[in-house]
Amino acid sequence: MKRFKQFRLTAWQAFTRQVSPAMLATILAGLVVGFLLFVPPLRGLADDGTFPQILANNGLYRLSGYQTTTYVNPQLGIMRYFNELRGTSFTAQTLFIQVAILVNKLVHSQTVFDVRFLGLTYTGPYLGRIYLLTKALTQPYRRIRSYFLAVAVVLVFADAAFILSFNSFYATPVMVIGMLYVVATTLLVARLRTMNWRLVIGFFGGVALLVTATPQNGLLVLCFVIASGGFFFVVTRGSRWLWLLAGLLMLLILGGLSYTSLSSEQRAMNRYQSFTHGVLTQDTDASQSLEHSGISPQYGLMKDEDYYPTAFTAQRPSSRSVQRHLIQRYTGVWVSRYYLQHPRQFLTLLDLAASDMMMTQNKSVGDYQKGAGKAPGAQVTLFTSFSAAAGSFFPERFAFNVLLVVALLMIFAVGVYNDLRAQRVASVVRFFLVCGLLLIFISVPIMAIIGGGTTALAQRLLMVPLSIDMVLLIFLADMLNHRLWHADDAETEV
Repeated sequence: MKRFKQFRLTAWQAFTRQVSPAMLATILAGLVVGFLLFVPPLRGLADDGTFPQILANNGLYRLSGYQTTTYVNPQLGIMRYFNELRGTSFTAQTLFIQVAILVNKLVHSQTVFDVRFLGLTYTGPYLGRIYLLTKALTQPYRRIRSYFLAVAVVLVFADAAFILSFNSFYATPVMVIGMLYVVATTLLVARLRTMNWRLVIGFFGGVALLVTATPQNGLLVLCFVIASGGFFFVVTRGSRWLWLLAGLLMLLILGGLSYTSLSSEQRAMNRYQSFTHGVLTQDTDASQSLEHSGISPQYGLMKDEDYYPTAFTAQRPSSRSVQRHLIQRYTGVWVSRYYLQHPRQFLTLLDLAASDMMMTQNKSVGDYQKGAGKAPGAQVTLFTSFSAAAGSFFPERFAFNVLLVVALLMIFAVGVYNDLRAQRVASVVRFFLVCGLLLIFISVPIMAIIGGGTTALAQRLLMVPLSIDMVLLIFLADMLNHRLWHADDAETEV
C-alpha cells in the first residue's frame, strides 16, 4: 500500500510537471470540438431562416436540396459572378467567414464551400482563448483544485450548445471567443498588477469582436467600459491614462457604429415585433392604453403577429399606413414610458426572459446533416450536461437575478476594500470586470424586451449566460485559491 501511494504521488508530480491546468483544458476542449465538428456524421446548427442575408453578404449561396430548420447543410456554393449584396453590411462574423472561404479555396474547391472550414476557422482562436482563460484562473498553481478548475472551464465553454454553432452562420462563436478573450486578458492584468499593453490591446480586440458580432451588442460597449475601470488603478503614469481613454473612446465609437448599422427594414421589423410580441402581451385589452399614448387602438388587433406573416393578416406590417401611424411613432422613448406605466406587465415579460436566458442550446433547429440516420430536427445530447443543468435548475425569476447581482457585488466588494487598505489592486481590477459582466446579466433582458419583445428571445439573450457563467467561474476560482477577499502575493508569479 505504501508503495502504491508513493507511485501515485510520483505519477501525479510527473503529470503536473508536464501538463499545466491550461494545457489540460485546451486538450480536453480540443477533443470535444474535434469529435462534435469533424467526426462524421456532420454536426452543427441548421438554418433557422436567418442565414440567407449573411450568405449573400459573403458571396455564398444555397445549393439544390438546401434544408431549413431540420438538417445542417454541409455544403454551399461560392459565387463566381457579380454579387450586388456582397459587403453591404459588416459584422465580426465576416472576418471569420472570409478566412474560411479563402482556406476552402486553397485546399478544397473554388466553387463549393464546406462548412467544416468555418468550424476549423473558429476552432483555432477558441482553443487559444480557452488556454488563456484557464491560465488566468489557475496560474501559478498546479494543485488538484487548479485541474478541477480546468475541467470546470471545459464543462462550461466546451458545451455542445456553444460548439455546434461553429459549423453554422450564427454569431454565437464570435461572442464566445470575444468573451473568453475579454475576461482572460483582464484577469491576467489583475494577476500581474502591471499594465501589460499586449493584454490591454487583447482586451480591446475582444470587446471589438463582441460589440460587432451583432448590431444589438453595440450598446453593451458601455458595460465593457465599466469592466475596464480597473485598468486605471494599474496605470501609474498620466500619459498612459490618455492612451486608455483614447482606446475606450474608439470602442464607444465602434459600438455606436455597430448599433446604428441596422437597415431601416430591420429596425422596422424590431419595432413592430417589440409592439406585437411585447406591449400587446398584456392580458387585458390594450386599446385604451394605446389611445392614451398616441397610437391608434386599431393596432391592438395585431397581437402576436410577425413582421413577415406566414398567414393572412388584416394589414401588411410593411404597408405605408402601418409605417406612418405605428412604426414611426413607436420609439424607444414611447415603449420605455409605456412599461414604466405598466410595471407588472414588464416584470412578467422579464420573468419570461429569465426562464429562457440559460437555454443556450438552440432547440428550434436540427443538429445533424441529412443522411446521418437521425430524425428531422434531431438534437445532439452528448456534451450538453452543463447547459441542460443550467437550463433546468437556474431560477426563472428576474427578481432572483437582481438579488444574485447584489449578493455577488457585496462579496467581491469586501476584497476591494481589503486590497485598497493594503495598497494592492488585483481585487479592484477583478471587481470592475465583475461589475461590467453583471451589468450585462441584468441589462440584456431589459434591452431584449424593449427592442424586440419575446420574438426569438433565447437567441437574443446569449450574452446573459456567457456573462453569469464567467462571474461564477471567477467566484469559484477565487474561493478555491483563497483570494476572494484579498489578493495572493503568489499571483504575480509567472
